[in-house]
Amino acid sequence: MFRWLNQIAAITYLNLRTMRERWVSSVTAVFGVAGVVAVFVAVLAIAEGLRTTLTEAGKDNVAIVLRGGSDTEMTSILAREDTRIIMDAPGIRQGPNGPLASAELMVLVDLPKRTTGTDANVPLRGIQPTAYQIRDRITLVKGRRFQPGRNEVIVGRGALSQFAGLDFGSTLRLGENEWTIVGVFASEGTVAESEIWADASVVQSAYRRGATFQSVYARLESPDSFDAFKDALTTDPRLDTKVMRESEYYAGQSTRLIDLVRVLGLIAAGLMGIGAVFGALNTMYTAVSARTREIATLRALGFGASPVVVSVLAESLLLALAGGLAGGGLAYLFFDGFQTSTMNWQTFSQVTFAFNVTPGLLSVGILYSLIMGLIGGFLPAIRAARLPVVAALREL
Repeated sequence: MFRWLNQIAAITYLNLRTMRERWVSSVTAVFGVAGVVAVFVAVLAIAEGLRTTLTEAGKDNVAIVLRGGSDTEMTSILAREDTRIIMDAPGIRQGPNGPLASAELMVLVDLPKRTTGTDANVPLRGIQPTAYQIRDRITLVKGRRFQPGRNEVIVGRGALSQFAGLDFGSTLRLGENEWTIVGVFASEGTVAESEIWADASVVQSAYRRGATFQSVYARLESPDSFDAFKDALTTDPRLDTKVMRESEYYAGQSTRLIDLVRVLGLIAAGLMGIGAVFGALNTMYTAVSARTREIATLRALGFGASPVVVSVLAESLLLALAGGLAGGGLAYLFFDGFQTSTMNWQTFSQVTFAFNVTPGLLSVGILYSLIMGLIGGFLPAIRAARLPVVAALREL
């Protein structure tokens, strides 16, 4: 075993020492792998950013109530009488002015994207004053809250960065009304930052929604109060409701979109990976061809075939590792925190989010680069081990 390890170390050292003679093909292989890893990590960072934006928006101590059979707020409708019954249900935390529950509605408004100018569906959410106490992550970063009963709105930080016409202090025309933007709010990067908020009664009047809402958000006394709250509503013969934890609701919204992004990312990375593997194959075949005489000499001196195989694979893995580190570094430098928006196909509204390049994604990218290096170096390693010693020595 000791002799075998010594042979591997000697041949590997010889390989690495002669890499500078083949630097062009080596650098080409590194860049090929780096490009694949950068794209792979960047696409997965999209999915991770969406997951963070959507799933971290929900809390276990907040419940959302929709019309029975509805999957999203856009397909739900609740009468004012229904919302009053919901707000009187047991399990809701009580505030200074009553239960911490907010009857809300949401409409989609067309606004141009800042980057492309194309129209996008941006959520305009009508809320009640208790919404701020239910969503305790909301913080005003500029201006003030809108005044109830007035055509005033506050915009999420994500919406402000992605859509035109939402600048603080400007006037926004939505539907038949003009609205003044009086504030900008943040929500720790969650989906609420994609929205525009206004007084629910004003939105009802502006969009002729009568006395109807689409959802009720309720802050519970504790996460353990959810079952009692849900049972009280689902067994009430006056209601036809669907009750979920807020965390469950947003997790369900994110699944389809995140899975789609991940599948597309894996397909793109797989196709590009094939090209990178061929680049690694070409590099290692070139290395083996250039070192035919060296390998033959070592074999004649008693070096075994397996140390030759391991040494060639080691060189291929080293090049792949360099490419993986470079690609992961590029993805982190250029994409981590990059703000963009996409369509949530379950609500048909825009979601703003930031690419999230995590240590886990970087580890996956480096692992993928090593797999490409292993595949790209395998066949050249076998060829090097099978070189006829006598035929190769004739080249000396």
